[in-house]
Amino acid sequence: MGVYTSESADYPEPAHAVANAIENGSAEFGVLVCGSGNGVNMVANKHLGVRSAIAWNREVAELARQHNNANVLALPARFIEHKEALAALDAFLAAKFEGGRHQRRVSKIEP
Repeated sequence: MGVYTSESADYPEPAHAVANAIENGSAEFGVLVCGSGNGVNMVANKHLGVRSAIAWNREVAELARQHNNANVLALPARFIEHKEALAALDAFLAAKFEGGRHQRRVSKIEP
């Protein structure tokens, strides 16, 4: 669902594709990568049932899953080293939503 060229591309297209996969249930999790992570994160969060979080290190990625039940990880390519991006992804995928007080808050995200 990504861009497979070094040419400039419009980030909303792959971000919508990943978010659509979450929204329609064909994927449980998604990963988005762009320069700052902001644009793809904004696009993904427009979709019902998508909770995308920007993470620049493993701790932030882990907390996004544990506290926000994030199902999409947005990585800022210009601001994260390859090794740290992989560590963030591993932490994101390994973490479990803690529920409890966090569930109450997550329930208030969508209308």
